[in-house]
Order: sequence, then structure tokens, then C-alpha cells
Amino acid sequence: METYIALLRGINVAGQKKMPMAILREHFEQWGFTAVQTYIQSGNIIFKYPTKSPEEIAETIQQKIQTTYGFEVPVMVIRPARLEKILANNPFIADKDPKRIYLTFLSAIPAVDHVQALTSQDFAPEEYSIVEQHIYFFSPQNYGRAKMNNNFFEKKLKVNATTRNWRTSNKLLEMAHLAAD
Repeated sequence: METYIALLRGINVAGQKKMPMAILREHFEQWGFTAVQTYIQSGNIIFKYPTKSPEEIAETIQQKIQTTYGFEVPVMVIRPARLEKILANNPFIADKDPKRIYLTFLSAIPAVDHVQALTSQDFAPEEYSIVEQHIYFFSPQNYGRAKMNNNFFEKKLKVNATTRNWRTSNKLLEMAHLAAD
């Protein structure tokens, strides 16, 4: 059994796609996942599952949610080692307020032409750095007022995305490490 982190996009926001975490934990266990934990109400799940690719597991979870809840939810699954590497290489952490740093996880590596088109736009003082399948994002304002938010990145890069703040990302890694022990 290996430890994984699932990130569900767009649940429990403004009364849409309601999935109470206690019920979601029960469903995950019914679906064959073990040591299931959730963190806050925004779709963060740590669990154990036989070793498979994160993409295969994400597809399984998406299908189970569609069947059980009747709506589609994009799901990204990552291994703790990947999250640890992402957190360790944040280009903004040295000189930016951690409360204004966000990580956007992408469902796939975006096409080069989409990334190039995005780099032609400037929304300073907001800053971002795309690295493989994630984006480091800094916004000096509240994330709710950011121009370059999750929907913006999805639209420009043509991939599904889900965003977590710096604190949540670190908490998920901590919980995953504890689950792995």
C-alpha cells in the first residue's frame, strides 16, 4: 500500500457540488481506499491504495464520484514525494509572504504554445512560475481578488487545475508523512 493525496476541484464552494467530508471518507473506504483522512472541506484526501499511477487513481476516483454523486469533479492525485519536491523548490518562499503563496496543480503538463501565450500577459504585481505539472503563484492581494486565479490558468493552459494555499499544501504533506509511518 502506498500513500497518496487526492485534490478535488470545485467541491463545497458556494453551495455547489456538496460533498461532506465525513460521507466522502466513508465512500472512499467503500471504494477500497484505506487509512482515509480529509483536511478541511475543500476536497483534500490522504489515503492508502495499492501502487498504481496517480493518473489511474484519479480516473478511478472521478468515475466513483460521478456514479455516487451524479456530477463530474476533476481530481488530481499526487504522491507525497512529489508534493515535498514542489514545496522545497518554491521560488517565492524566500522573499514573499507565505500567506499569499498558492500552488496550482495541473491535470497534465500544458502544451508549450499555451504556456508561451500565457507568458505574453502581465498581471503585475501577481507572479507565477509554471514547472511541469504545477504552478507557483503569488498574489499580494486576497486570492479571491486575483486576476490569475484557478479558472484563468485552466482557460489559458487548457488543462484542469486545482489550487491550494501554501499552508494547506504543507499540512497535506505533514498528514501524508504521518499516514505513511
